[in-house]
Amino acid sequence: MQSQYTVLARRFRPQTFTEVVGQERVAQTLRNAIQEGRVAHAYLFTGARGVGKTSMARIFAKALNCPFLKDGVPCNECEQCRGISVGQDVDVSEIDGASNRGIDDIRSLRANVNVKSMRSKYKVYIIDEVHMLTKEAFNALLKTLEEPPPMVKFVFCTTEANKVPDTILSRCQRFDFGTISTDNITMRLRQLAEAEGFQVDEAALELVARRAAGSMRDSQSLFDQLLAFGSEHITSADVHRLLGTAPDDRLTGLVDALIERRQDEVLIRLEHSVKEGVQLEAFTDQLVAYFRDLMVAACGAAEVPLLSVGDDSRETINRQASAWGLQTIAAAMQILAEAKARMQRVSYGRALAELALVRISFLADLDRLDTLIAQLKGGQGVPLPPRTTRITAERPASPPDRPLLPPGPKSTNIGPAEKKNDLNPPKVESQPPAVAEVTTDEAVQTPAVLELKSGCEKELQSLIADRMNDIVGASVRRIPSIAIIGPNTLEFCVPINYDLDRKALDRPDTVNRLEAIVAELVGQKVRILFRTGEAVQTAAKPTAAVAAVSRNQVIDEPEDPYIQQITEVFGVKSWSVKELVAEATDERTEDAPE
Repeated sequence: MQSQYTVLARRFRPQTFTEVVGQERVAQTLRNAIQEGRVAHAYLFTGARGVGKTSMARIFAKALNCPFLKDGVPCNECEQCRGISVGQDVDVSEIDGASNRGIDDIRSLRANVNVKSMRSKYKVYIIDEVHMLTKEAFNALLKTLEEPPPMVKFVFCTTEANKVPDTILSRCQRFDFGTISTDNITMRLRQLAEAEGFQVDEAALELVARRAAGSMRDSQSLFDQLLAFGSEHITSADVHRLLGTAPDDRLTGLVDALIERRQDEVLIRLEHSVKEGVQLEAFTDQLVAYFRDLMVAACGAAEVPLLSVGDDSRETINRQASAWGLQTIAAAMQILAEAKARMQRVSYGRALAELALVRISFLADLDRLDTLIAQLKGGQGVPLPPRTTRITAERPASPPDRPLLPPGPKSTNIGPAEKKNDLNPPKVESQPPAVAEVTTDEAVQTPAVLELKSGCEKELQSLIADRMNDIVGASVRRIPSIAIIGPNTLEFCVPINYDLDRKALDRPDTVNRLEAIVAELVGQKVRILFRTGEAVQTAAKPTAAVAAVSRNQVIDEPEDPYIQQITEVFGVKSWSVKELVAEATDERTEDAPE
């Protein structure tokens, strides 16, 4: 098969500028340069693989040396044209930059540049894949390229012009070769089929042209395989069997199932495709290209050609794009592209493909989400379905039946067991909180405990301190004054000598707690502010100094009933009581001098 491909490629290789399909602009520019005698000393042909760069370089070399040139077109009949066409002319050298990339190869080229051509007008050097040369080789070529002999021309061909040094690029005329359109490839393949005597359906030609992705050489390689694989009459089914791809209706059916979120049908269609010989990698590539076509249709670019299916499926593409939406299509394409990149590095590629398809089927209408967000930003209400909220009502624990040791008269009929039970009353088990299921719309809001108006400040301060019941509540209780300074604004005036209280209160988390409690008390949202006020005077110290004097005494039978009960329970014989007695000493001060 490889030899057959070589024969086919060489037999139909372009021999004139007009035969290079899809590069009319470059061909016309080179023809005009030859006719007007404005040929540069170096050219750079860059573009994707298989778009005609090397073929154009050969045709350009023939046009420079053909003795029977007419209107910039070589005759292809003379000895020079035939020798250049087969790569055997002594004055036209084709060098592979990938295998002749060292400095020694370029030095050999420099030594031969100054040798006069043997039979042609120009010596032409065609260096293919020139970006593969080393840095030293480029430096050695630089001087020769800058000031070459007058009858020497260079043509550099590369697929990666960004790897060529700028010093080389600035000394060349650059021509960018674009990818070849699907229609032009289809036309060329039709010509090859007629020349080879095969009958090929138009749909089969389009499939091969789309699979080539703009490369004429790739399309010829696939077409050569197709001619060897099929019979004299080749159909689109033969192309799908050869390439391991799925037909258009299988792609459209799978995408319909994704749009309708039928995960079972998605996986079943994938299973049937694999059983019928569809290669998973090729099928994933088709789906990525199909999502690309959906994206193009969703954007409204009707003039952009489709890559995955034929133009007869454009109506279906438009329908699916309208039903899915641009945002969802973009998300689905990203999910599948990421799965495709991971499939090349693992052995469980099918599981990744199935996971990607299931994830795509779960995608919501993202365009609808954008609309809802825009409505919310514009202040419009968006109806939402009622949600179920669990509201917990806690029952307060019942108080114990009696205190631990209630005071009372001494009773001599109480036994030891009963006395121990009085000291350890039975524990009361708390009831579990009652949970009620109500909807949000039916939930009753808590009514306000206090109306926020002038005169309620002290009462509100007391309620806040009671609700907090911690050190922050104690700080709130010590604040000398609070005031309502505006609509829904409450100001706490903290004295300057109460700085610790102010620091404890004026913290974001504490302020949020205070605002939540106040909102619950007054039934509306209230803003809380803190202001530093003047220092307050503390209570004056007493003029009389109190001295504590201890007096010890032993008591055998205490009179206090509480002490008596403890004496009986624990068997205490006597009590040692320390009594503190306060004695005041007068400190006199003279108000006036004697």
